[in-house]
Amino acid sequence: MPELPEVEALATDLAERLVGRAIRRVDVTEIAALKTYDPSVDALRGATVTDVHRRGKHLVVSVDSGLHLVVHLARSGWIRWRDAAPRPTAGRGRGPLAARVQLEPDGDGIDITEQATQKRLALHVVRHPEQVLSIATLGPEPLEPSFTEERFAGILAKAGRGQIKGVLRDQQRIAGIGNAYSDEILHAARMSPFHPASMPPEDVHRLFEALRHVLGEAVERARGVKVSSLKAEKQQGMRVHGRKGEACPVCGDTVRQVIYADSTFEYCATCQTGGKPLADRVLSRLGVRR
Repeated sequence: MPELPEVEALATDLAERLVGRAIRRVDVTEIAALKTYDPSVDALRGATVTDVHRRGKHLVVSVDSGLHLVVHLARSGWIRWRDAAPRPTAGRGRGPLAARVQLEPDGDGIDITEQATQKRLALHVVRHPEQVLSIATLGPEPLEPSFTEERFAGILAKAGRGQIKGVLRDQQRIAGIGNAYSDEILHAARMSPFHPASMPPEDVHRLFEALRHVLGEAVERARGVKVSSLKAEKQQGMRVHGRKGEACPVCGDTVRQVIYADSTFEYCATCQTGGKPLADRVLSRLGVRR
């Protein structure tokens, strides 16, 4: 799933390509992805893009008519830049394309795709981004100056006995962190994914420093990377996530995996759990909200 660093890089790249360009048309090919009907996507025709930015895991494309196209890429969504007008696709069958934005004057633009059996990608055309519920209920941005260690401590205290892995991923508590970066943050903090969120101040400090370092480093690493290379860059930067069976780069122990529901996470037992392997748990025990 694209998370804060990748969506930030996507927003930066798309801002350079889209701002100042007029929209020729927006075609939605996966009708279930469109979650709004008023205003319609046709209302974007002829409008000029004024800004592209990120909020949590959402991309927000703003135009001069006051409307916003909000894209949530979910687990398997992505943005692909297209240098030329698209060729006709009639007769090719259903594919990964969810929506297509064409620009004036040449028809170049972006394809919004989703490579998944379960379609979760979401598109909204709204007059204000806060009209999208998943934006209106977002927690604070973890790299903003206002996200202080004191504020973080309050979030953890409120979560109580909730497992820290799920708390970090809960978008209503902290915006933008998903499965991959929560694995990386907890590994950097040398903390078990099942550790209770309520913890002593010294543990809060260690976790806060790990969170800011891991996310900040990932954002810098992704800065300037081409959209087509962002996924590969993300994986290369991971220390434990997606590296089951490999050696931990810190201690050399084997990275282990826990499977729960339709997802997984990875960790190092030596670094994070005192050498004790974790038993599998179900997703509901982690209390995750997308």
